[in-house]
Amino acid sequence: MSEKNLSRRNFINKTMLGITGTAISAIAGTEVSNASPNAMSAASYKKIMGANDRINIAFLGCGSRSQGHQQMVKMSISDKNLGVVAVCDLWKGNREKTAANCKKLFGNDVKQLQYSEDLLQMPELDAVMIATGDFQHAKLLAEVVKADKDCYCEKPMADDVAEAKMAREVVLASKQVVQMGSQWLSDPTQIKVRDFVQSGKLGKITKIEQVWNDNNHRWHDPNDPDVAAIREEDTDWNRWLLGKPWCPFDPWKYFEFRIFKEFSGGITSQWMSHAIGLVHFYTDTNIPDSMVANGGIFQWKDIRQNPDTFQALATYEEAGFLYSYSSSYANKFGDYSCIRGTDGTLFAQGGEGSPRWFFIPEHQPAEFDMYKGFDEEIKSGKAQLISSNEEFKGSLPPVVLSDDSKYHLDNWVDCMRARNQKTNGNIHTGFAHSVGQIMATHAYREGKKLYWNREKEEIVEQCA
Repeated sequence: MSEKNLSRRNFINKTMLGITGTAISAIAGTEVSNASPNAMSAASYKKIMGANDRINIAFLGCGSRSQGHQQMVKMSISDKNLGVVAVCDLWKGNREKTAANCKKLFGNDVKQLQYSEDLLQMPELDAVMIATGDFQHAKLLAEVVKADKDCYCEKPMADDVAEAKMAREVVLASKQVVQMGSQWLSDPTQIKVRDFVQSGKLGKITKIEQVWNDNNHRWHDPNDPDVAAIREEDTDWNRWLLGKPWCPFDPWKYFEFRIFKEFSGGITSQWMSHAIGLVHFYTDTNIPDSMVANGGIFQWKDIRQNPDTFQALATYEEAGFLYSYSSSYANKFGDYSCIRGTDGTLFAQGGEGSPRWFFIPEHQPAEFDMYKGFDEEIKSGKAQLISSNEEFKGSLPPVVLSDDSKYHLDNWVDCMRARNQKTNGNIHTGFAHSVGQIMATHAYREGKKLYWNREKEEIVEQCA
């Protein structure tokens, strides 16, 4: 056995034994083509730190969300002086497709690598964007940071409290700049909502509600072309499991991990992680004190194990409010967010990231009538539109925006250049949204009310 193969076997064996304080890699070595000749070395970048220095980026995990990352870089590549030098994925099909897309978007060939340890040895590489499976994020984030690379890590940051702690420890011990993929934390309208909440104009906030829905077999495609195309010999199943208990190769789990409970919480991991992160952002809170949850698979009785209908209730004792989160995949009517205060309400039409927010004062001469429509209520002075006038030019904002946020990417890039670790989606926001959605996942699965012990940083069954 070659020294390189022996090294990889040892690497996988260490992964199966657990993380034990050491960052572990998973996804990302077969070099196929050369990087751009204009790539600047990481060492030169860190020495010069000028505003005109190119930041070289790689994509780690090349599935559907990585396509969004590529679009984000495309929007900023010129004005932020970015370069793309590599793509990394265990499956050669993803590597080849993503390399071809990078050639189309950015005009240069990129290296194609299978293993992350090979990717992170590239001297010209400055930063990595992670878009792998939920359960792989924390370990990969730690590995990237330990290699002295900056990192953009998709949410959820972690699906396990121990791994969330490990990733936080590694990041805080480093000088690397980390951005979580909670893109709404950089959105101008959401920042205005936060400022409005922090102004005290709502009075005492006692309840926050979020209802975000869909109506399809979310995350499961019975005719998934990737499931049909992949062969076990074209990937590395043991590496993909990344310490999870071994099971036979299953292309459905490989591509549709969000619906299988050993690899994701599903709604909690994917949607509630965004939602609860916004609650923390608006209210300057950090992890709920208690959590209950319920739901089930009521419509899409396919191969999924995670619920298609879900609701959670959490309390924030010090701030003194109740938080309600709900998702249904069998009816998409009536998405909204609502922040209720004693002196007024902030209400958003639409689900995740909707910029259509309104302020409705609580004490009015006549009762506010939502059925008249917000436009009429605004004209009558009973409601106020809360949005970025610069972005929407005074018109009524849409209820849906793209997940591919130039604002969020630019915040990360600006912080990289300034060597400022306080990104909008920093490691602390990632830790908080991770613990919140993990509490909800476990409360649902165990049928128990769970609590967060802030001193021990543990999920417990009894209030301290």
